Amino acid sequence: MQRSPIIILFLFLFLLPFVCCQKEAKTIEKNFSPSAKYQLAAKLSASADSYFKTAKFDSAFFNYNKSKELFKEEKDSTFTAYNLIKLAKIQQIFGDYTSCEETLTEALDYSKDKPEYLLAIHNLLGITSKELKNYEDAIIYYKIVLNKIQQEHLKVIPLNNIASVYIEQKKYSQAILLLEPSLQTDILDSHPKTKAILMDNLGFAYSKNGESKKGLSLMNKALAIRVQTNDSYGNISSYLHLADYYQDIDSQKSNKNAVLAYQKATQTKSIDEQLQALSFLMLNNPQKGQNSSAQLFVNLNDSIKKVRNNAKNQFAKIKYDASKATLENIKYKEERSEIALQLQTKKNQTYLFGFGFLLLLITIIFLVHYFKNKNKQARLQASYSTETRISKKLHDELANDVFYAMTFAETQDLQNPLKKETLLDNLDKIYKRTRNISKENSPIDTGENFVFNLKQMLNSYKSNTVEVIIKTQNPIDWSQIEDNKKIAIQRVLQELMVNMKKYSQANFVVIGFDSNQNSLLIDYSDNGIGFSEKLILKNGLQNAENRIHAINGLLTFDTQTHKGFKAKIIIPN
Repeated sequence: MQRSPIIILFLFLFLLPFVCCQKEAKTIEKNFSPSAKYQLAAKLSASADSYFKTAKFDSAFFNYNKSKELFKEEKDSTFTAYNLIKLAKIQQIFGDYTSCEETLTEALDYSKDKPEYLLAIHNLLGITSKELKNYEDAIIYYKIVLNKIQQEHLKVIPLNNIASVYIEQKKYSQAILLLEPSLQTDILDSHPKTKAILMDNLGFAYSKNGESKKGLSLMNKALAIRVQTNDSYGNISSYLHLADYYQDIDSQKSNKNAVLAYQKATQTKSIDEQLQALSFLMLNNPQKGQNSSAQLFVNLNDSIKKVRNNAKNQFAKIKYDASKATLENIKYKEERSEIALQLQTKKNQTYLFGFGFLLLLITIIFLVHYFKNKNKQARLQASYSTETRISKKLHDELANDVFYAMTFAETQDLQNPLKKETLLDNLDKIYKRTRNISKENSPIDTGENFVFNLKQMLNSYKSNTVEVIIKTQNPIDWSQIEDNKKIAIQRVLQELMVNMKKYSQANFVVIGFDSNQNSLLIDYSDNGIGFSEKLILKNGLQNAENRIHAINGLLTFDTQTHKGFKAKIIIPN
C-alpha cells in the first residue's frame, strides 16, 4: 500500500536520523529527568515504530496517537510533531487524505524550529495535495521542500516530485525541463534506484511529448536497472509506464506489461497499482461478454474501499476515544479544582460579607449625618435668603414709603381735606405693600385651593399698564403633583413676576401651562427690554434655578436685550 519510494527515501534521509539524535540527546542530557508520563510516552512511540515496520498500522496508529497526547501534556514539541507525522503517514497509506492534511497542519505548529520535520511535513503535504488533485498546492509544497534542502545532490527528490505533478497535468515539456538536468547529477550513479525513478519518469514524459523512441529507450534502461537492483516496487512503475506506452501501438505488449505489473503489485501488496494494471487489461481485452479483468477490478476495488473505510472509521474512533479520555481527565481535574474553589469562595464570601456589612453600616451613618447637615444648611440658607429678601423689600420699598408718610404727616396741615386724603392714599399703599410681602412669604396651600391661589398670585401683578394672560393647553391633574413641586412652581413663578415688575418694563405677560405623559411644562414670556444673565443672577432668579434643580427639573432662560424675556420650566411627573 506504499504511495511512493521517494517518500520513504525522504523520510529516511531527513526525519528518522534527526529523531534518533533527539532521543540520544535526551538520554545524555545531564539535567533531564523524565517523568513517568514522559517515559510511557516514549515507550508507546517506540512500540508504534515497531508496529509500523511490520505493517500493523491499526496498533501503530493507536500507540502514536496515545504517545502524542502524553507528549503534548509534557510540552515536548519534538516528539509530538514526530508522532503527528507518523499518524499522517498511516492516514495517507489508507487513502484518508483529508484527515492526513489536518494532521500535518497540526504538526506544523510543533515544528516551527525543526527544519528536518518541516521538510518531511511539506513533502507529505505535497503527496496529499497531488492525490486530492490539488496540483497547484502540491507544486507549492514541493518547491518549499526544494528551497529548504541545502545539499545539491538531494534536490533531485523534490524536483522529481514536481515533475510527476506536471506529468499528471499533462505538462510534459515542463516535466522534461526539470528531469533532464537532474539526471546529469553524478551522485545518482551511487543511487541507482533513484536514478531509475528519474529516468523512467523522463522517458514517460518524452513518449507523451512526441519523442517515442527516446522515451522508450529511457524507460527500458530504467527497467533494466530496477531488475538488476531487485527493485520490486520500481518494476511496477516501469511495467505500468510501458503498458501505457504500448496501449495504442501493440495491445499484446501492453497486456504483457500490465500482467507483469499486476503480478509484482500483488507480491508487494500494492493495491492501487494492482487496480491500475487491471484497468489496462480491461481496456486492451478485445473479447466480448464477461471480462475477467473487469470483474477482478470491481471485486478488488470494492474490497480496498471497504478496508480503507473501515480503517478510516477505526482511526477516527481511536482519536475520538483519546480525545474523550483527555476531556474526561480534564473534567475530573476541573471538578476537583471547582470543589476547592467553592470552599475557598465560601470562606472569602464570609469575610466579604462581614467587611461589606461593616462598610455598609459606616456608609449609612455617614450618609445620614451628611444629609442631615446638608438639609440643615439648606434650611439655614433658605431662611437666610428669605430674611434677606424680606429685609431688602422692607428697606427698599416699605421703609421709604413709611418715612415719606411720617414726614408728610409732620409737615402738612392734616385739617386740609386734600392733605388728609393724600396721607390716607399713602397709608393705603403702605398697607397693600405690607400685605403683598406677607403673601409672598406666607405658607403655600398645596391642597384644593392651590390652582386658585396660584392664578390669584399671578393676576395680582396686573395693573393699568401690565396685562397678564394665563393659558392652559392640556388639562393638568394637580392632585397628582407632589407638594414640594407645587411650592417650587409657585415660588419660581413669583420670582419671575417680581423680576418682570422691577426690571423688564413689560406691559404684556403670557404664562402657559401644558403637560404630557412625562412632564409638566410651563412657558413664561414677556415683551420687556430683556436683561443679561449677570443681571438675572444678581436679582433673584438664581434662587429660582436652585428651586427647580432641587426637584430634578430644568429652568432655561432665553433673553435678548430689547426683545423680551422667555423662560421655560420642565418638571418631571
